[in-house]
Amino acid sequence: MGWLIMVAAVLMVISPVMWLKPSPRQRRQSRLREMARQRGVEIARREAPLHLVREKMPAYRLRYPDEHPGPDFVLVRDRVASAALDRYCHGWRFRIAPLRPLPASAQQTLEALVSTLPDDVLVVQSSAAALTLWWWESATADGFAPCIKDAAALRDDLSGYADRPDARPLAVPGARPR
Repeated sequence: MGWLIMVAAVLMVISPVMWLKPSPRQRRQSRLREMARQRGVEIARREAPLHLVREKMPAYRLRYPDEHPGPDFVLVRDRVASAALDRYCHGWRFRIAPLRPLPASAQQTLEALVSTLPDDVLVVQSSAAALTLWWWESATADGFAPCIKDAAALRDDLSGYADRPDARPLAVPGARPR
């Protein structure tokens, strides 16, 4: 009977430790995020630019250089897009199309990128600040590394191709320039 009480006491001590142990999914996501950060990707959970998704979604951002902003567009996967949106290529539609046609090299890079993305990447978004992939992180680090390489190539192709290249921030009266 005494040994039974000892086993129960040991199990009571060990059980909270087991709850703190990361799950296989958490370990996979941790490796994925670490690999992405090493390649210059910023990761945040934000509200996605989708009408049907109300929860925050992981956003993988590749920043454009401040002096070379990118164009504005939002490319959405067909299954979460309205049929009224303009079709871009197989499986993707523009929710917000670029104001100017993208350069041919960027078009090819974008088409190559969207053809290799995992199925849970729902949005490819570009703003003046960054190129962002919105997804649910289903891939492994090794499986997603080529997508980050392709996204970085697209960012480089689009860098400096802003919709409003001459736009400058408003001057603040009395402020000294940096």
